[in-house]
Amino acid sequence: MVRDGILYAVALGFLGGLGVALGGWTWAVPAWALAGFVLYFFRDPERAIPAGDIVVSPADGRVVDLRQVENGGERQWRISIFLSLFDVHVNRAPMSGVIREISYKPGRFRIASKAEASLENEQNKVTIEGKHLTITFKQIAGLLARRIVFCKKIGDRVACGERVGLIKFGSRVDLFLPLEVVPLVAIGDRVKAGSSILANLETLRSSEE
Repeated sequence: MVRDGILYAVALGFLGGLGVALGGWTWAVPAWALAGFVLYFFRDPERAIPAGDIVVSPADGRVVDLRQVENGGERQWRISIFLSLFDVHVNRAPMSGVIREISYKPGRFRIASKAEASLENEQNKVTIEGKHLTITFKQIAGLLARRIVFCKKIGDRVACGERVGLIKFGSRVDLFLPLEVVPLVAIGDRVKAGSSILANLETLRSSEE
């Protein structure tokens, strides 16, 4: 359970108790129901991280876009994952490596499932340098999301599938891969942070040797 969820639930529980004292049970039910949903939303289940030289999903959700785009002056694959209110919102490192760059950009709060959200919405871009390549991913706020959390800093080493942050209340995560890395997912696929393999880097390593 994410700590923020516990704090929000306690506050809503207290509000419900206050409603009982002032107006009866009917005033408490909405607050307590919302407290229950908050606890559900901020759940943080353990995940079995696959072994190997791989790239895993940084987020739970549905793949809504897979295309080649310009990123940092290079043509790359972009895998876009939409997180609904019912998905786990804890984000995980897609690959083992060292965090080389963290770049926050304010922006709009458009519907996160739309393609324009990748460019226009508030977002936090993270670059991870691994053994064989460097990849980036973006935490992108959605229509309801108003806070992006990232708990690592530049220079930190992260393990594949390690928890690195979250986006509150509906969002999107974009993962960028070099063209030589073949994505193993398709539009419409459901993925889970830390456990769904998005790319296998073994073939990339073999070509370098």
